[in-house]
Amino acid sequence: MPQKKQSLMITKQAHWFAYLVPALLFYVFFMAYPLLDSLRLSLYTGNNAANRTFVGLQNFRTLFTDDQISTRYWGAFSNTWYFFFIHLVFQNCLGILFAVMLTNEHMRFRQVYQTIMFIPTTFAVLVTGYLWKLILNPVWSGDFFVSIGLPFLKYPWLGDTKTALTCVSLVSCWQWLGIPTMMFVAALRNISEDLLEAAKIEGAGPFQTFWRIKLPLIKPVVGIIAVLTFVNNFNAFDVVFAMENVNGAPGYSTDLIGTLFYRYGIAGQHPIGIPDAGLGAAIATITFLILLCGVVPTLKKTQGGK
Repeated sequence: MPQKKQSLMITKQAHWFAYLVPALLFYVFFMAYPLLDSLRLSLYTGNNAANRTFVGLQNFRTLFTDDQISTRYWGAFSNTWYFFFIHLVFQNCLGILFAVMLTNEHMRFRQVYQTIMFIPTTFAVLVTGYLWKLILNPVWSGDFFVSIGLPFLKYPWLGDTKTALTCVSLVSCWQWLGIPTMMFVAALRNISEDLLEAAKIEGAGPFQTFWRIKLPLIKPVVGIIAVLTFVNNFNAFDVVFAMENVNGAPGYSTDLIGTLFYRYGIAGQHPIGIPDAGLGAAIATITFLILLCGVVPTLKKTQGGK
């Protein structure tokens, strides 16, 4: 019997190993290796493997000391933080609010509202960006707003450096609001009804129940959503590309780290148009370190780590 048990355990371990190896190989070749190779590439200059030259930390010095490049980088850096802040405040806070409403047992047509809220996430970003670009274009939609008594909406929102980034950020929030909302809905529905009934018996109101019971219990989900928002926003590219262009028009006011990386590392900065893979890798490396410094403390704080 002991030998039979031992052989059964070995068989189970072999099955687990057979399932894990493909995923591990996929992760190593398509995730870990490109990441490490990007760190290595940041120490070289040149746009192809044939003429790359080892320059050490020169790419990082160029990024922070060159007048033109550093200006573009710090501009994209601040824009990315603003882009993230808008998502954190509007997308995630509204997600919690809508999740509380959708889990209210007295609310009618909850499934319909859930579907309506999640539909924008099924659209391609390029399609969403193009449609909102038309809606916000005063030439295309200005007369309609005037006809319905909203003449103040006839304004070049995407052509003004003061409003362009806010508009792009809010469009992105509108498209992806359904994902955090559904995650919050799932987390709230997993809370034991006994706790909520006990709170009601003790005289706790809806706000007290949410603030003292529901929110602490869904804190791990809040942390995961905050991390996903942080990572996705610092890698954002497509929404700016769809609504403005890769130069972050107008006047680099919508330029993000993602578009900056694309210009310097892949397409080449106008007007020369010669990409520098080493400089692009340096931008990616700094972004990775920023994400690491933000993600690790957030996960420790929200997932119960010390």
